[in-house]
Amino acid sequence: QVQLVESGGGSVPAGGSLTLSCAASGYTYSTYAMAWFRQVSGKEREGVASVDSDGSTNYADSVKGRFTISKDNAQNTLYLQMSNLRPEDTAMYFCAAEAAGAAVVTSLRLDDWEYEYWGQGTQVTVFS
Repeated sequence: QVQLVESGGGSVPAGGSLTLSCAASGYTYSTYAMAWFRQVSGKEREGVASVDSDGSTNYADSVKGRFTISKDNAQNTLYLQMSNLRPEDTAMYFCAAEAAGAAVVTSLRLDDWEYEYWGQGTQVTVFS
């Protein structure tokens, strides 16, 4: 079975940094696209950053220049490095992986319907 487990969330002051990780089992990171999403209670889940099977990355405008998505294929681990955090970055962060053989995808890979497998989420809180 494919399982994704996020970790690394926590509470940090505005302007601080945090790195999230997502460990996968039953899945090969090098083959398929993966992404980070975030969600605030009562709001729709939003795409934050994605990395495609060829290594190309895309970011939401709100995090460009501050967040970096990367992956360690050997360890099957996805990372999200976050810096200059803002209170509006506060959310539950989820990692996601696409299913094999996706027929239709977006160019940015930041829509949640593109992904089949999801982690349980890790909370990030940025305080002033």
